[in-house]
Amino acid sequence: MSSISIDNVSMRYELTTGDVVHALERVSLEIQTGELVSILGPSGCGKTTLLNILAGFLAPSEGQVSVNGRRVTGPGPDRGMVFQQGALFEWLSVEGNVAFGPRMMGKPKRETDEKVRHLLDVVGLAGFASKPVYQLSGGMQQRVALARCLANDPAVILMDEPLGALDALTREKMQGLVLKLWKETGKTVILITHSVEEALLLGERLIIMAPRPGRIFKEYRLDFAERALAQDARQVKALPQFVRTREEILSMIWSMEEEIMGRELRTEMTGA
Repeated sequence: MSSISIDNVSMRYELTTGDVVHALERVSLEIQTGELVSILGPSGCGKTTLLNILAGFLAPSEGQVSVNGRRVTGPGPDRGMVFQQGALFEWLSVEGNVAFGPRMMGKPKRETDEKVRHLLDVVGLAGFASKPVYQLSGGMQQRVALARCLANDPAVILMDEPLGALDALTREKMQGLVLKLWKETGKTVILITHSVEEALLLGERLIIMAPRPGRIFKEYRLDFAERALAQDARQVKALPQFVRTREEILSMIWSMEEEIMGRELRTEMTGA
């Protein structure tokens, strides 16, 4: 049985003008337990909408999503979310943020304390437990967000542009941490990104989505994530196969963007 089943999912929004936006159209995808999947595409292709449906934040107009055989009807502890800005509780310490989920679920204090210590060690924040999160850098806050997500022990980790706001060096370090956590925990990870390089590096499977309506356009099966666990990520990014695939995808997405701009221009001219 697959960890996640996305079955013929469509999502439509009606605007105040009466127009209907087709954010997703008949998207189907099976994701196996423990897979690392990256989703890439131009703006407006429905990536974040799909992730929000997986998280249970949105209900699809048609179709359904199941996790481990259970239909998704709302948020649940089997799915953890990591946002671009971390969405941390700024009035709590690092430790308080990571412990929040287990405490809300009524876990024993000793068990929670041990889990928090372990996770902070895993994400490289062992000496920052009592630090207020607002005093941390962006990269350190995202480490807290990852630890907080893992503290709830979800089967699936959903990541919406989690590294998008970080500087290049910090982003590179965090990419390595994401790979490490994926391999060590064996969890299913689905990551949304606008970066082609990041999608190639952090995806055993890379799903390319096309816009208007949002749909799956192409899928790649890749070994770069496994390679980056065994060697320096910069060396992996320099591989001829990596460079060729990156250029192929960049051309693909650029063509999609040009098509969108052409449609908008034709619409404006027709409207005029």
